[in-house]
Amino acid sequence: MTNSLPSAVPERRPTIALLVAVSAVNPLALNIYLPSMPTLVDIFDTTAGMVQLTLSLYLAAVAIAQIGIGPLSDRHGRRPVLMWGLGIFIIGSVVCVMADTIETMLIGRVLQAAGGCAGIVLGRAIVRDLFDRSQAASMIGYVTMGLAVAPMIGPAIGGALDENFGWGTSSYLMVVLGIIVFVWAWFELHETNHNRAPGGGGLRGLVRSYGVLARSPLFLSYALTSAFTSAVFFSFLGGAPFIAAKLMNMTPSTYGLYFMLVAAGYIVGNWTSGRFSARIGIGRMINGGNIILTLAVIAIAAAFGMGHLHPLSLFGPMFIVGVGNGMSLPNAIAGAVSVRPDLAGAASGFTGSMQIGAGAITSALVGWLLTGVLWPGTIWPLVLVMAVSCCVAVAAGVAARLLETAE
Repeated sequence: MTNSLPSAVPERRPTIALLVAVSAVNPLALNIYLPSMPTLVDIFDTTAGMVQLTLSLYLAAVAIAQIGIGPLSDRHGRRPVLMWGLGIFIIGSVVCVMADTIETMLIGRVLQAAGGCAGIVLGRAIVRDLFDRSQAASMIGYVTMGLAVAPMIGPAIGGALDENFGWGTSSYLMVVLGIIVFVWAWFELHETNHNRAPGGGGLRGLVRSYGVLARSPLFLSYALTSAFTSAVFFSFLGGAPFIAAKLMNMTPSTYGLYFMLVAAGYIVGNWTSGRFSARIGIGRMINGGNIILTLAVIAIAAAFGMGHLHPLSLFGPMFIVGVGNGMSLPNAIAGAVSVRPDLAGAASGFTGSMQIGAGAITSALVGWLLTGVLWPGTIWPLVLVMAVSCCVAVAAGVAARLLETAE
């Protein structure tokens, strides 16, 4: 694989490295603070529930912002919307640097999320601008394989910075990285959306675009598959830091190192998508990935049910969850943005909003259950939410394939 996208249209195209970079700032900012979450309770003199909002509100802001980003890029182009998003991300990171209360920190996190998610939405839309449906699945797989490096190294970097220099160093790092990506995109990214949707701007255009997509059972099946496949992973994000600290006495840096197993699995799954999606077909890849997810969650339940309270009892199966996610997600996203190619930006935003919205709900639900509502002091609230998410993902994936066959 080279560092530039294969020739599909006779124009200057962004490199894979740039698409990875603009897509990576958001998940990196999400994950870099995870090892510090338990310690932020004392730093800000607040509760675990308020600290949990640094994750849940981040995910909610990503879900909401994506609703507008996609249609705006269909109307005004990918480049200007992306540059505004990266600018807002930098401002949010500066607010996090200056935060001396949990409320200020939450404001910064919301700005980081809303701005940074432009890269996620538009990275997918740019790929769809340049490639047909079968190629798009493979290219999204390759791009997200590189993108997986961000969540892989995020907790490891965050944990090391926390223990050696203080948790706030992570915010300084995000400011610097945000500026670097902004400058890089400014000079290299050229407009790829040459078929602007005339009705894509304004509230009326937004409602029209999403109305068309919401009336498509095939699009909704792909979008739900993406949402609940992601929910398995985001459930883990919501509960794992506290389970690791309370049940396994893991330090932030140790948690970050074990977390690399999850992202490594995601890289393997995305490589599989990039290599085989065009040959095997997106339906088989989606359903195969979802089956792997389900088996991994069963393995977590079995290990803890037999009393194995070792980090590998959790992070070993989560490697397999990463593989399943990497196989299913790129194909579900490619299917969703290909139902209506003229609305690729809106479809990417709608899919991403459902994906992150489901993640925000499930991560918050796990955190709430772990506070003592159900099976306090155990892993079972996490396992329950992950298992339900698996069931919905499998059902939606099967429905998508049946609808695709029928058409």
